[in-house]
Formats: sequence, C-alpha cells, structure tokens
Amino acid sequence: MQNMKKLLALVLVIAMVAALFVGCQNADKPESSKDTTPASGDTTPASGDTTPASGDTTEPVTPGEYEGYVAQLDADGKYVRGDDDEIRASVLGDFEALMAKARETTGDERFVLYAQAEAALLDSGLMIPYNTNGGGYQINRVVPRTAPYVKFGSDSYRLHTMLICKDFLTPAERADLLDMWAKAVAGEGTYDPVAYLTSKGHEMKSDYVYTFSTAPVTLDWMNTSSTSDTEVLVNTVDGLVEYDNLGNLQPSLAESWDISEDGTVYTFHLRTDAKWFTAEGKEYAPVVASDFVAGFQHLLDVQAGLEGLAGEGGAEIVGIEAYLKEGASFDTVGYKALDDHTVQITLTKPVPFFMTMLTYNIFLPICKPFYESKGGVFGHEAYEEAIQDTSKYTYGMNTDVSSQVYCGPYLLQKLLPDSEIYLAKNPNYYDAATTTLNSIKAVYDDGSNNKAYYDDVVNGVYDTCGLAESTGLLKIAKDDGNFEKYAYVADTDATTFFGGLNVNRGAYALESGNCASPKTEQQKADTVTALNNKNFRKAMMYAFNKKAMGAASRGEELATTNSRNMYCHPEFVKLENEFTDEDGHTFAANTFYGEIVQYYCDKLGLGIDVRDGIDGWYHADLAKAALEKAKAELGDKVTFPITIDLVYYSASDANTVVAQTYKTNIEETLGAENVVVNLIEATTTDDYFYSGYRAPTGAAGNFDILYTSGWGPDYGDPCTYLNTFDGNVDGYMLKVIGLY
Repeated sequence: MQNMKKLLALVLVIAMVAALFVGCQNADKPESSKDTTPASGDTTPASGDTTPASGDTTEPVTPGEYEGYVAQLDADGKYVRGDDDEIRASVLGDFEALMAKARETTGDERFVLYAQAEAALLDSGLMIPYNTNGGGYQINRVVPRTAPYVKFGSDSYRLHTMLICKDFLTPAERADLLDMWAKAVAGEGTYDPVAYLTSKGHEMKSDYVYTFSTAPVTLDWMNTSSTSDTEVLVNTVDGLVEYDNLGNLQPSLAESWDISEDGTVYTFHLRTDAKWFTAEGKEYAPVVASDFVAGFQHLLDVQAGLEGLAGEGGAEIVGIEAYLKEGASFDTVGYKALDDHTVQITLTKPVPFFMTMLTYNIFLPICKPFYESKGGVFGHEAYEEAIQDTSKYTYGMNTDVSSQVYCGPYLLQKLLPDSEIYLAKNPNYYDAATTTLNSIKAVYDDGSNNKAYYDDVVNGVYDTCGLAESTGLLKIAKDDGNFEKYAYVADTDATTFFGGLNVNRGAYALESGNCASPKTEQQKADTVTALNNKNFRKAMMYAFNKKAMGAASRGEELATTNSRNMYCHPEFVKLENEFTDEDGHTFAANTFYGEIVQYYCDKLGLGIDVRDGIDGWYHADLAKAALEKAKAELGDKVTFPITIDLVYYSASDANTVVAQTYKTNIEETLGAENVVVNLIEATTTDDYFYSGYRAPTGAAGNFDILYTSGWGPDYGDPCTYLNTFDGNVDGYMLKVIGLY
C-alpha cells in the first residue's frame, strides 16, 4: 500500500463551504471558472426522467453464503477495527485491477479502460456522486470569465485578473458577456468586458471582499491540498505556467519551454525579473531554478499526500518511488536546475497530460534560502526531526504571515483564522500592470446569520450571494425585487462532491468527546459488517435521494441543477478516434467519457444514469431489492436495524435541513426497521469539519456516511479523479470510506 500511512494532509475539497452552507455561502467566492456545461449538445432530457434501462439482476443468495468481512468484538465486548489492507482488497479489488490495466495503455484505449474502472467503482456502492459547485440562483457583481478558466488545478483560484462591478450584473448583461467570451474562445473576436460594461454605465471596483468559514492551516503550499489553504496561497505564488481566462496555457515564471522528441524531457526557461518579497513588500531574493527544485524536494519530504501525484500513475517523474521508498538520493530524481534560470524535468515515459499538471501545487517553487533560514531542511527523516522543534522550525506557520515569502501578485499581510484574511497587491510584482484588484479580503462568517450576509451583499460589502430556499434568501430576494432584476443560475464545474460509506470505522467521538455516537458496541460491529456487504451499500446508494435533498436546500426549481452522477465530470475528456473494446463494442470518435462510463454501468446492470443535472441514482425499488439480498447474505451475522451515524452542523439551516431530509428518505425508503439514521449534532464548524472533512486519517473519521467531501481535478486526465480511490498509487480519498 503506497504512502497510505502518510496521508496526514487535508482532504482536497474544492469549495467545501459550498457543501456546508448550501445556498448563501456557496456564492461568496468569485463565480466558478470551471464551468463545463457545453454550449450545445446537452443530452439531459427535459423531463428529467431517470428510469434505468435495466437494474441489478443478481439473484438473491441462500442465507449464510456471505463470506465478506464481519466486524468482531474483543473479549471485553468492545468493537475491534479491522485490517485496512484486507478490507480494501475485498471492496476495491475489481476497480484496482482495471486501473492497473488502464495505466499500461495510452490514448483512446486509456480512456475506455478508465471508464470500465469508474463503472466498477460506482458498482461497488462505496461512494455515490452527489453534486457539484454552482447550479443555484445567485446575484453577483463579479464579471464572468475574467479569472483563469480551466477545469482542473489551482488556477481558477487566482484572482489577479478578476473584474468586479460596483453594481450587480443583470442576467441579460451576463448572457452578452458569456456570448462574447465564447466567440473569443472560438477565435471570432476578443473578450473585452470593461468596454462592454462601461458602455452600459457600470463602474469597476478595485477591491474584493468575500467570506470564509475555515482558514488556511499552513502557509506552506507544498504541504497542503486543502482548498481553504490553496485558494488563498496561490494568489501569492506563481508557477511555471498559468491558464488565462480563455482557457489557454500561458507562460508565467517560465518564459518558454522545450519538449524532447520522445516526450520525456521538459526544459523550462525562467524569466529573470521575478523576485521573492516579504509580507511587507521588501525584496528578499530573486526567483531561481533551485527554488523549483527545493520546492519539489520539500513536497516529497513532507509526504502529506501530494507526493503520490509525482510518480507512478501521475507525473511519472524519474526516481520518485526510489526516493520515497528506498532512501535513494534526491540526485537520482528527474528534477534538476541546469543553471539559475533553467529547470529540467525528466519522466519515465511520455505523459500526455503532463503540461496540464503544472498549475497544481506540486510544481510551485519555494524560496530555498528563506526556507532554510526558518529551520527548513531536506530529506524526509531530517524534516521529521526538524519539525519537532517549533522554536527553530518556523516555516509557513499560519499564525505568522512573515513565516513565508511571496513571488506572486499579492502579499499575504493578515491571517486571523476567526476574523480576517487580507492580501495586498504587490506593486513590485513583475506583471503588476495587469493585476486588476488592489486588495483581496476575506471575513470570517460561520453561516449562522444568512439575512445579515445578504444585507451586506446588497449594500456592497460583499459581491456575490446564493439565493436558496433553505436559508430564506430566495424568498427575501423575490420580495425585494433583486431576484427579478439580477438573479441567474450559476455555472457548475468539474468538482464532484460525493457520499462515502465508512467500511472500517475507528472513531465514535472527537477527542474532545463531542459529536459522540450513541451506538452500543454490538451496533458498531453490526454497522461495519453491513457496510462491508456490497448489496447493503448499494441499497444505501439507491436510497440516496439527492433530488429531495436539493429541493430541501435550493427549492424545487433547482433541485437537481447541480447534481452529479459519476465521479469524473461526464465531459471531462472525449475520444479522439473511433475505438473498439475487447468485447467488440465500438465507440465513435468524439464520444464523451461519460457516455462510455454509462455503457459499462449498463453492462454491469447498475441501473443508474450518469448524466449531470438529474437524480440518476435514486430508485426505491432497486434499493429495496438490494436490501433484501443483503439481508439474505448477512443472515444472522448482524441484527437489524443497522444504525448509520451522520454528523451535521446545527448552526447552518441548510446543512440541518439536508441532514434531516437524508434521514427521512433513507428510513422511509429502506424502512426504519432496517436502517436508522442517527443525526449527531456539531455545534461548531471545527467539530463538524474534524468529524469528517479534516479527519487526518480514515481511522479518525467520526461518521458512517459523509456526503460533504469531494474532489476537484488536478490535471486533464480521468485518473486525476480515479487515482484517489486506488491504493496502489494515490489513494488520497480512501479515508472517506474509512481506510488508512
């Protein structure tokens, strides 16, 4: 199992606030620049009919045949957590075998094999794709498509080119702008929103203020993949390249680059005018090639989970596994500074999506002399020893903005986790002339007073707000006229939130004692045993009524507008050529990935619809049938009802109503005599987050079902999603099903 015991970094959850505060607070960031809704060719039926062509046709088994994992009690009658490796092999073996096969192929065959693997993952019942960002009503002053536009990586959080109006945009103005943008992307003109908006009487703002509920826990961008860290930090540091607002890859710290004929050696030529600055704006050092090498070695040394992206199954950089597992010298790693302004990266084999990876954290630089001045060292063991002495190792502390230096368009000048985050424009940045915002400020808001937030948005304190039924803001906006004048349906993006079932639970309360489960020891064992039964998991997934949950939080009109029914975005990639699989089925050229996944789900008899914008999973009949099979298989190994713990944040009206709706739907669909959902109250955001989202390991997850976790793609290949459930490579999201 590669690196699983090292998964101590935070789970990457793009826009976690959106999942927690469904409605108002999901809009306090700039409009998503990851919209993947096609301009044409939408295949979602107008009726929203999701009746499957076929369902699971597996015949019930004879009672007592079940040979899956059965949780045990020890001699004192205490529940005993199982073996992660054994459980993983049992529940994910088919998926991992298909992933291994896919990694050995290239081109269109690779996408088809990934689709087979994704179908197997969905069929496992371990996770159910739930929704994505956006798809709700908003009022907004942020000008669309003015931040970098891309489905993956961190660039969409870079705000240095973002434009904001002093007044709300109307739906008609927004539609005109998006039409102009689409034509510019197609090469049929330029996108000049300022000229258009000023002709409409708009004035532009130069400062941006939004709200946050969870602050960065580190200023070390190589030691995190949490959105709450990344969305702030990427505005303070540049990478080799960056996507522009039309979705084109552009030079950033690398002015140019060369790729060898065999596609394995990338040589980047750095600009010579980039500098590192302190938080106060004092020049510290030039940005040089050794800073990129230092950053990459530091990434591997901290082993916070991101190192899995660098080697096998990811970037395929030479020497990664030997350095991480065998103690080889970093000199053997294919990441070199040829001189002060030349970085060379060598891969073990061609990686067609490699350039798309360069906008993610793992390829950012750190200032080597500054890192060393703050106690930083190189080598994993040396690093582990150094960080024990916090009086000497002071690099990247979130309590001190001076513990980092910055080479991007903004300087982080204030970080108060329960109050304010403030970034000021760096006037000495090499490209300061193109930086549109003078400052970026985030104000802490726990989501408990949505009306006050809405009033602040209307009064110009903040610039964007979601209008949800559960928060009461949809009604308020309709009553005061703002809905009619300004509301629009926000774009969706490539992030996928999903529900995960904990198949090897290790925690039943937080260390503080808060959010404690009411279960008996036998109930703990019964639940884990049931969740290790595939048919029981599938019963839970078929009973997951996302339309009802969406209606409860967003209203009937938009109940499924942000629904996602597969892990990858269904139009993330498409076939370049016609391809025939090993069974003789032919997929046409330009077939979207989601259509391929649908075909293999149908072959498995899964009975779901993977398209966006509908509830493609909820089927009460399939849920009841799967439950009956599970009960037959489990026999007398468990006692029903099975109890499912769900932690919710009680200060959020939206989070509360969604949790209550989930409980009602599960118990009504499966019968409260079979499944009971325990709603466990978290009264603070810390308790809520640390029960699931910020649980450092799978064993620390204090839940049976967690549906507010998710993944945003890091680069342009389906494995950026799928590797997160594959313990042979990345395995980053296995913690969401309770493993490692």
